[in-house]
Amino acid sequence: MKKILVPTDFSQEAENALKVAAQIARKHGSEIHLLHMLEIPMQDIDAVSAHVEVPEVMFFMKMAHKKFEEIMDSDYLKDITVHEIVKPEASFNNVVEICHEQGANIIIMGSHGASGFKEMFVGSNAEKVVRNSDVPVLVIKNEHDEFSIDDFVFASDFKNDSKETYRQATEFATAFGAQIHLLMVNTAGNFTTTKKANERINAFIEGYSFKNYTVNIYNDNSVEEGILNFSKDIDADLIGISTHGRQGIAHFFNGSISEDLVNHAKRPVITFKI
Repeated sequence: MKKILVPTDFSQEAENALKVAAQIARKHGSEIHLLHMLEIPMQDIDAVSAHVEVPEVMFFMKMAHKKFEEIMDSDYLKDITVHEIVKPEASFNNVVEICHEQGANIIIMGSHGASGFKEMFVGSNAEKVVRNSDVPVLVIKNEHDEFSIDDFVFASDFKNDSKETYRQATEFATAFGAQIHLLMVNTAGNFTTTKKANERINAFIEGYSFKNYTVNIYNDNSVEEGILNFSKDIDADLIGISTHGRQGIAHFFNGSISEDLVNHAKRPVITFKI
């Protein structure tokens, strides 16, 4: 986590994410790349690329830089290296492209949930970044005075194509000294016996050196409800889940569970691409 990309619309939700990024950066010696993307009509974007100073575009660019200056003066960013990025385009594909350009290892962003569709980079927009990102995305829902992870739920079907995401999850857990709670959710429509579930999970984690984990099989009406309810039962600090990239769907779910969790989980959610 040497480089952290934080998209911001300067909202409270975005600042919650930046505060978490700052805590992680301070602990791990990381640098932050703070990104703001302007919603500007395409003809104005063409003008910018042609080096023509369009008054409206320049106004919003200057306003963004001013807000960046205010953020940089925040106490919680003191002694942390923060790079300012302002882009005159509003495409969520660009978030991932910029992540690659900057060599960022993780995206940390804010969201205020299922009803939050009004502002940039919150609500459904967080889902779009999750869907497109091939680097881990940590979605923050609330302010965290102290961001610590003791109990980390990793939900999976524990089939072989999820193994890479588990490796990433163990690295994240190790960095925070967290215990991973391996979770398989049983539903009436997709039931696995406890014996077979345990055998599958044990086979899945075989060969990994990470030992700080528990194994859990949980019954519920849906996979999403199971993850949320189990996480509530153990008062988890973080929920982790795999996503199939652009489809945004963990293949063992009959729906976009990664995006649903980003919207409905009160706890932070981190996604890893299969």
